[in-house]
Parts: sequence; structure tokens; C-alpha cells
Amino acid sequence: MINVDLDEFRKIMASGNIVEGKMLSVFHILAQEALKITMELNNKYHTPEEIVDLFSELTGSDVDKSFRLFPPFYTDCGKNIKVGKNVFINACCKFQDQGGIEIGNGVLIGHNVTLATLNHDERPDYRQNIYPKPIKIGNNVWIGSNATILQGVTIGDGAIIGANAVVTRDVPENTVAAGVPAKIIRKI
Repeated sequence: MINVDLDEFRKIMASGNIVEGKMLSVFHILAQEALKITMELNNKYHTPEEIVDLFSELTGSDVDKSFRLFPPFYTDCGKNIKVGKNVFINACCKFQDQGGIEIGNGVLIGHNVTLATLNHDERPDYRQNIYPKPIKIGNNVWIGSNATILQGVTIGDGAIIGANAVVTRDVPENTVAAGVPAKIIRKI
């Protein structure tokens, strides 16, 4: 089994460079740990305090006591998620966080939101190669139900993402983005 150094893992994933070979074995190790923790989280009742503790274990970092999550919650890594204070994540969200997910303070994430930080090579012979890019969500952002945020996207402070939106580009602060692909529809 490979020894996983989380700081080194996060550094490699933050580089934006192609990921292949040995690092894919690290993905598997982290995925197995995430599966174990999310199975515990999702399959019986936990108090809000227990959920904070489980999410802290999942992320490998202390999560503020103001954090709230309604299970079920799914991730295939967990160790590259950072959350601020007063964050609420509603039920059935899916985070593919190997590339890094940063969530600011006061963020509201609706039902069934997907955050995906990885992409694959388009060339069939290299399709197993992975390209990570982080998702950054500013303070006081509201993401509507069933939205999908793709790799490399930054959502500015105070923005609103409409339900069912597919966000492929950065969203400026204090704007509303909606549609597939999401477009800025107005300022707040």
C-alpha cells in the first residue's frame, strides 16, 4: 500500500498538470477511505455535531462548528475540500474534489449539486490521464438545486447559480448565472 502524504497530494493536484501512474493509486486509497466515512455519514442518523466531526474526518481538516449538511453526501476523495464558516450543504450533493474545492463563508448549496474538478484527455489512447483544476466558491454564494459546477470555475462573492445550471466559466461577484451552459443573466 502507498503511504499518502496529504500535503504532497494537494500540491500535485493544485499544479494543474496531468495526473497519471502512481498518483492514480493514491486516488484509490483516498476513495476507499471516503467511501467508508460517507457510508457511516449516510446510513444512520447523526446529530449536527457528529456530522461536523465526520466531515472533519472526511476532509482531513477541522470544519467549523457552524457547518451544516443534510445527508446523503457523496465524494470520491474528500481530502481536498475546504469549507468556511456557516456553510450549508443540502441532501444528495456530489463532490469530485481531487482537484480541490474551496467553499467560502456563508455558502448555501442546494439539493443534488455536483462539483467536478477533474477532466480526462480527449484522445482515446490517453483517456485514462486526468487533468485537475480547482473549483473556488466565494463568500455568501447560493447554488441552486441540481446545478453542476465544472473544473477550474471560480464563483465570485455573493453570486447566485440558478437551479439546473451547468457552470463552465467563472461567475463574477454579485451576479446571477443560469442555463446550460450558464450565462450571466443579471447583476444583484
